[in-house]
Amino acid sequence: MACHAEPAPDASGRLPFAQREVDLRDHVLSWTDGFDPAGDYSPPDAAARDRLARGVDLVLDNRLDEAAGPLGEAGFRVTRLTDSATGHKYDEIAAAGRGDAQHWGRLYLHAGAAPRWSVQVPHPVADRDTERLGVGLLESGRAGALVVAGSHRQAGSDGAADVAHREDSVFHTIVLQLQERGVPGLQLHGFASGGEGRRYDAVLSTGRGQRALPEMTGLADRLGAEGVRVCRGWAARCPLEGTGNVQGRAAQRQHVDFVHLELDRELRRPEGRHADEVRQALGELLSGWADA
Repeated sequence: MACHAEPAPDASGRLPFAQREVDLRDHVLSWTDGFDPAGDYSPPDAAARDRLARGVDLVLDNRLDEAAGPLGEAGFRVTRLTDSATGHKYDEIAAAGRGDAQHWGRLYLHAGAAPRWSVQVPHPVADRDTERLGVGLLESGRAGALVVAGSHRQAGSDGAADVAHREDSVFHTIVLQLQERGVPGLQLHGFASGGEGRRYDAVLSTGRGQRALPEMTGLADRLGAEGVRVCRGWAARCPLEGTGNVQGRAAQRQHVDFVHLELDRELRRPEGRHADEVRQALGELLSGWADA
């Protein structure tokens, strides 16, 4: 795990990035609460994605001052956030103002630590409470990253905002930058409770058919021991396995671990059945990646 000193101030005595104190959970959830399935969304062009990729790469190297240029050209900026609830620091890459970029997505990183894992939330609000679960995992973990799509999956037209199935998105661009550094990812999805004849509460897969990661077998066993009915994509035919997921396909090309997890509504709801056990089990998965 790589740690870095706080960047030195410039000649004016200011740090080379903005700083804010926020309640991290409220900060993220107040942003996602405004997502509208009828909202505007236009994907970034290739030039904007390339600039963003360069900026994200510099932030991942903790070169935040150098990242300001390419991020600004793409419509983004980096802000050092201090969580008022814990005092922990995070680096946020988010839109610098109004315009198309405000609908493209965000990245949150534990400040000063090279990420060892990522949690990915491609369908915030649409897959209800996946954004809340993602923030909670970031807060409870270390040396991690949280990637959140910037719009409801039904925004725009012709599936343009469904970033789990589109390569022309900020979400995909950021995930690629993490994968190129060998950072494994947990991608969170959700389905409605109470489907007719449904025999499972969670679907766990790599999006690569009959292949299982050792840590996934352990995760499935842990959840099963808590009474969660898990459909294991490597051992059975499961719906919602994510075989068309573009981040999963990219992970396969990069030989990077990728876990695609579909959860019943009750398991995502903060007070839902087995929700605490799910959060703890996922936290242990991420902790194992951080220690690897």
